[in-house]
Amino acid sequence: MVDFVTGLRCRECERPFPAEALHVCDYCFGPLEVAYDYEQIAATVSRARIESGPRSIWRYRDLLPVNDDTPVDLGAGFTPLVRADRLAAELGLGELWIKDDTANPTGSFKDRVVSVALTKARHLGFKVAACASTGNLANSVAAHAARAGMESVVLIPHDLESAKVTMTAVYGGTVVAVEGTYDDVNRLCAELTSERPSWAFVNVNVRTYYAEGSKTLAFEIAEQLGWQAPDHVVVPIGSGSQLTKVAKGFSELGKVGLLPEEPDAIRPVKPKTIAKSLAIGNPADGWYALEVMRRSGGSCAAVTDDEVRDAIGLLARTEGIFAETAGGVTIATLSKLAASGAVRPDERVVALVTGHGLKTVEALSGAEGSAPTSTIAPTLAAFDAAVDSIEETPSR
Repeated sequence: MVDFVTGLRCRECERPFPAEALHVCDYCFGPLEVAYDYEQIAATVSRARIESGPRSIWRYRDLLPVNDDTPVDLGAGFTPLVRADRLAAELGLGELWIKDDTANPTGSFKDRVVSVALTKARHLGFKVAACASTGNLANSVAAHAARAGMESVVLIPHDLESAKVTMTAVYGGTVVAVEGTYDDVNRLCAELTSERPSWAFVNVNVRTYYAEGSKTLAFEIAEQLGWQAPDHVVVPIGSGSQLTKVAKGFSELGKVGLLPEEPDAIRPVKPKTIAKSLAIGNPADGWYALEVMRRSGGSCAAVTDDEVRDAIGLLARTEGIFAETAGGVTIATLSKLAASGAVRPDERVVALVTGHGLKTVEALSGAEGSAPTSTIAPTLAAFDAAVDSIEETPSR
């Protein structure tokens, strides 16, 4: 098997490093990223080669930082790209698609990055997988570690949604709740990386490889649109990593000839409300996400908690997709971008829904649509009284 990785490179000073468990430049302290031999990839990869591969992220192995016949894989990726005509009509848009990553094995896009991270960690000889997480990453690390026969240790904020805690603990790893914010958890995790050098902290010492998994969102979107890039991609921002890697993914497709050019049109969001998975006060890739927005002519928008809840309901009742709060941020922001004219009806738009709504049901407590429509006695008369109005009510 051919490995097209040439090493690591600092994003700031561009110094080269070997493809080891490194994430920070020891000269300027800039973040490292994976470097590839794109000429060799272009000579090898083809649409036919990709289309003959597995229906998972590993069909794009030529563009990922580890080439393995037996990756640590639960089947992440190749999730549905759903044409969302009813939602588009509500928002005044034309061609709108939802990239539904709720269909991933543990219900979020984190399965993409963790599959890549733990496959690389295994290559590097690590036996323990660890992370700091707001929930989705913890779920995925625990599940993939169980699949790989690795031990897992995850650190989470003490006030995390209960569904995410349960979904992490069920895989049998160690779950440590830390009193404080995610930034406190992340700081402790960074300190532990030095204390526990034999552990693979997926979002610290193997973050460089982990982040590359997000590129597969761009790869899939392009392939599912018939090897075309959309005019806009709406991306939720926590650390900023997903946005920068989606942009890198589209760029790479152009570099290796799978797209006719290197597109760059990302429309991100940055909330700080009930979307706990995005509530990161010191985002690791924040500056780079802003740079992507500036370079591509992109936009940001802020949304309120109520707008997030309303957007979750809107997506569910128009397209049958139940998103967690981060997905509500995406749809609420898309609504604002459409209303302002930043996204036009004559453009093709893809909105990323990165996690399942069952993970954040607490956020909808008391909201419209979160309780039974009615409660009745077990009689036909009571039923008729409750539902007779359905036939008179036009569908939404």
